[in-house]
Amino acid sequence: MSDVTGTGDEVVIHLNHVGKHYVRGGEIVPVLADIHFDILRGDFLALMGPSGSGKSTLLNLIAGLDQPSSGQVIIDGVDIGELDDTALADWRAANIGFIFQFYNLMPVLSALENVELPLQLTNLPARERRERALTALELVGLGDRVKHYPSELSGGQLQRVAIARAIVSDPTLLVADEPTGDLDRKSGEEVLALMQRLNETLGKTIIMVTHDQKAADAAHAVRHLEKGELSALVINQR
Repeated sequence: MSDVTGTGDEVVIHLNHVGKHYVRGGEIVPVLADIHFDILRGDFLALMGPSGSGKSTLLNLIAGLDQPSSGQVIIDGVDIGELDDTALADWRAANIGFIFQFYNLMPVLSALENVELPLQLTNLPARERRERALTALELVGLGDRVKHYPSELSGGQLQRVAIARAIVSDPTLLVADEPTGDLDRKSGEEVLALMQRLNETLGKTIIMVTHDQKAADAAHAVRHLEKGELSALVINQR
């Protein structure tokens, strides 16, 4: 089944009959079965489902962190399965912004230095890297926390630093794995509001894995995974 979701008219993610399995002890363990759908530029999609349903595996395939066992993952016209390891790493750095549940910040670096870190892989001069990192922190409301270290920030502030790091390279796609899972209710709501603003104001395409229905309600649409199979699209009413 192929569904299209989004607010624009340009397909940015095309999954063409994607399957994924692992081999353990000589036995094939299926994870995803014949996933086939499109996402348009500017969409905000939530993926839900029980533990072990394949949500994070699907997210990793879209982000180029894993390869499908069958089918194609095409992002912005690029079949990422055809890229070698070096080209794939370069593609991820330029096109994917990652937001994790536990932030994955470097404790010995300031907020500014953490946000600037992905730009170290580019050819940008130091001054432009610093300016981009400052702009990203201002966008997430942390312009006054640039010199603070992770140990000096709250959970909500840590996640906003992580979001600033994810957007600093102006990626095609933001992928978020349980971005509110380690936050209290208020901080979680603030992070979701920020993600909505990035989607609506900057037009960022976002795919978010979550167990939280309130988090899923922040997205444009929701799809459920159950035993590796994807449900029909559910559009959220705003």
